[in-house]
Amino acid sequence: MKNPHEMLTEFKLHWRNYVYQSALAALAIFIVSIILRIQNAVIIASIGSSAFIIFALPNATSARSRNVIGGHLLGIAAGSLFSIFPQNVLFFTALIYALAVGFSILAMVVTDTEHPPAAGTALGIAMRGTSPKVIIAVIVSALVLALVRHFFSRYIRDLQ
Repeated sequence: MKNPHEMLTEFKLHWRNYVYQSALAALAIFIVSIILRIQNAVIIASIGSSAFIIFALPNATSARSRNVIGGHLLGIAAGSLFSIFPQNVLFFTALIYALAVGFSILAMVVTDTEHPPAAGTALGIAMRGTSPKVIIAVIVSALVLALVRHFFSRYIRDLQ
């Protein structure tokens, strides 16, 4: 872990990147929040986590467009699959949510599209249920994030 002096030195060197990339992430989440609306807060949270990876660690494997889009598609699929089961007993509801997350992880690992926030998409959809509106919103959100990363890739750097 860096000491405060090291952190301050690094911030002074790269403050433009820190501010610029944080502003890009905020703008992307603003757009996503309008698309998804606040009633889908659980899913917005997973997209927010995606924004962190994309804008703070743009060179990470999980920030690749393939991983962002593929991971969220698999999260949608897993969440949709497990949302069809009745959720009226706490034990079975918890099991359904756990299986949605576990299945999304398995699918991402098998297809080499690991994107940790997409497990949150699976959980959110398992909890809220699936609808064409939510599916389209998640896909559009993942595409927006992937496109912003693609078009701004020469201006962003890993902030770790």
